Amino acid sequence: MSIETKTTCPYCGVGCGVIARLDEDGEVSVKGDPDHPANFGRLCSKGSALAETIDLDGRLLYPEIDGRTTSWDEALDLTARRFSETIAEHGPDSVAFYVSGQCLTEDYYVANKLMKGFIGSANIDTNSRLCMASSVAGHRRAFGTDTVPGVYEDLELAELIVLVGSNLAWCHPVLNQRIQAARQVRPDMKIVTIDPRRSVTSDVADMHLTIKSDGDVALFNGLLAHLAGSPAFDRDYVSAHTIGFRDALDAALTRSMPDVAEETGLSVAELGAFYRLFETTERVVTCYSQGVNQSSVGSDKVNAIINCHLATGRIGGPGMGPFSLTGQPNAMGGREVGGLANMLAAHMDIEDEAARDRVQRFWNSPTIAAKPGLKAVEMFEAVADGRIKALWIMATNPVVSMPDADRVRDAIRNCPLVVVSDIQRNTDTAALAHILLPAAGWGEKDGTVTNSERRISRQRHFLGLPGQARPDWWHMAEVAKRMGFNGFDYDGPADIFAEHAALSGFENGGTRDFDIGAKAAITSDAFEAMLPFQWPHRKGDDEGVTRFFAGGKFYTPDRRARFVAVTSARDDRTTRDTPFTLNSGRIRDQWHTMTRTGKAARLSAHLAEPFVEINPVDAMKLGIDKANLVRVENCYGSVVLRALLTERQPRGSIFVPMHWNDAYSANARVATLLAPRTDPISGQPALKNTGAQVRPAEMAYYGFAVTASRPLRLEAPYWAIAKAQAGWRVEFGFDKAPDHVETWCRETFGLSDRGEHLAYVDNSTHQQRHGFFQGEKLLLAFYLAPEPVAVSRDWAVGQLDARLETAAARFAVLAGRPGADQIDPGATVCSCFSVGINQIASAVADGCHSVEAIGQHLKAGTNCGSCRMEIRGIIDDCLRQAAE
Repeated sequence: MSIETKTTCPYCGVGCGVIARLDEDGEVSVKGDPDHPANFGRLCSKGSALAETIDLDGRLLYPEIDGRTTSWDEALDLTARRFSETIAEHGPDSVAFYVSGQCLTEDYYVANKLMKGFIGSANIDTNSRLCMASSVAGHRRAFGTDTVPGVYEDLELAELIVLVGSNLAWCHPVLNQRIQAARQVRPDMKIVTIDPRRSVTSDVADMHLTIKSDGDVALFNGLLAHLAGSPAFDRDYVSAHTIGFRDALDAALTRSMPDVAEETGLSVAELGAFYRLFETTERVVTCYSQGVNQSSVGSDKVNAIINCHLATGRIGGPGMGPFSLTGQPNAMGGREVGGLANMLAAHMDIEDEAARDRVQRFWNSPTIAAKPGLKAVEMFEAVADGRIKALWIMATNPVVSMPDADRVRDAIRNCPLVVVSDIQRNTDTAALAHILLPAAGWGEKDGTVTNSERRISRQRHFLGLPGQARPDWWHMAEVAKRMGFNGFDYDGPADIFAEHAALSGFENGGTRDFDIGAKAAITSDAFEAMLPFQWPHRKGDDEGVTRFFAGGKFYTPDRRARFVAVTSARDDRTTRDTPFTLNSGRIRDQWHTMTRTGKAARLSAHLAEPFVEINPVDAMKLGIDKANLVRVENCYGSVVLRALLTERQPRGSIFVPMHWNDAYSANARVATLLAPRTDPISGQPALKNTGAQVRPAEMAYYGFAVTASRPLRLEAPYWAIAKAQAGWRVEFGFDKAPDHVETWCRETFGLSDRGEHLAYVDNSTHQQRHGFFQGEKLLLAFYLAPEPVAVSRDWAVGQLDARLETAAARFAVLAGRPGADQIDPGATVCSCFSVGINQIASAVADGCHSVEAIGQHLKAGTNCGSCRMEIRGIIDDCLRQAAE
């Protein structure tokens, strides 16, 4: 009998509901939950592929000490003893936890309680510092607390949506679907995208502003100055509910329109058009994400945006307000429990003596952290200089994600004690651990997460715990007990959630925004059945859609919002030696450092190797051709990437995705290039504006392989590996051709003497093609050439799963393209249904001239919708070529 479990997606902050189905044979399938109010049944490509990521390949299943499998008792005893000894000798600030937005709220709660209330330090920070810390800082400065005013419904009710530093179509696809569906009902809805890069999201925008990196403060200060002299200025709201407007306006007025144009890279006409559209549209939602937050002036950007909404009173009402789009599945839950170094718990301030006393009394703890701890970049600097002597890393991979990543790696390597809790054994960070603790993964762990609209949802287990894996909260509770602390005897996540809820309501009385006291007495059965709900949910109050601040009542001492005076100070990080502005970020089908998404073949089909987007004019000047390998470098590091020439990228700017690491490529950790420069208020690192040089990476030969089994070793100046449907695909760059290619293939791919070998060698062009077959099955195809290998990659990958019964079929594999009787789907466009560009072009030729027609014919674009803009572009190109 099959069992269906309602749970929540573990990827971005949209917080989509998922129904996981477990069949009697152990097979798992997933679909969107039509009843969940975040997604109403929709899923993106990553969410749709969740069932393909839960295998045990590479899983950490048993505790380890120095690479030796051990028992839980030995690992936990050693962790507790070493932390206790370090604290006794060097003080509580000599230890630190670095946790993750992948943790459930219950994991976060126990970690924060242990560090701040029992160890007595605030040295607990999270990879959410890299994601949303500037938004937190902006909220707290303006509202007095970290409150998201609006809800997702506002995106459907708005007349104008302004997307700032957000590639919504790729990074929050389900919200993009909701907006596009609302736009079909109300075609007058307008969308403005503001981004240095013309992303796919901008393809459906009514206006795109190609702003200079970090030009946002100048842009929104200019908007504030414009609004102050327009009918949109809400004098009554400003007078009744805010303070500081005059100072904020004076700061904005220091720049004239020509000054703003210079600082933003926009024309005066573009500025005027945007300002007038914002002024004349009542229901405006300004959504912002990492392009705003990941900046050395990120907090000021957030407050510049909020200032405009306060000035117009467009906050807290239906279809209006600033809206922070959270990057991680539980960054919000971590903020709620105080899982950042500069927060306490339940949205209380660590600097507030009364709040510290309140939390200490509630926890009945022996101490309480009295000052903010070290934020992420500061924390790893302290590890490097020896101030931090014991470090516990949970559910994150800072060797890949932190700026100046090589220095972070060296710091962790030299730390006297490193404990890592993770689900995967082979991450770049896990390789440096003294103690490895196997954690529960998605489908195995149980608890809650909070999404971007303050909605708390259950993440439920539907799989058993593999090996000796245990939830993160259990790891920490067991260590706490072994350190001699009381208050950690939890029976399960329901106990932790109830305590968390009780603390939120403790001595609250409406003085704090975060209050879920109605759940303080929740039972295990009620927790198991709990439906998604939005906070606040105070004891005695009914649940309901809640917006904040339409009538004021901010969480400052006088209950008035603060305008924050910000000045634009755009810093050009380029130099003569590093003339390009390097921007980093996500792509459509991958997530963070690929420990989960790297397992799904269809998620690697769209963009299978690390790349750098560069404008064709810049590429031509540098002697870089399409598909060449290039080196991107600066004083911090150097990476080798595939060149992707595109006019979406402005001149003088490049984009590199953040995901690739040493498990999937030879040298592609883009964070090695990123300076450890941070926002002085939030501590969030500036990951989107670094100077870099680009030059061709000289390769004597290029290679491409499809293989049924993962290679035993990969040794080349450049390689990149990706999961394929029935095996793996690998790209190579060589400084010389491998000696004895057949022997090299057998050794590299572990074939030994298996497989019949066929080869084609052209001495005049120096091309070689080698195939290894066992019966009707392809074991390996390897292509070598002095220029980027011209092989139909998706078709070649498909041959791993094909029956190659004839000599012609085998020779087609060597040719690298299908015979006349076969179809080449072309590069994958739709990952959900594995539809390639050639299939779409063929459908266009057959009369499918709309995205909807393509969807009906091929299903492409009918699931997550992330590829719909790309499909639209293919249709337009095909029709234009036909017209010519």
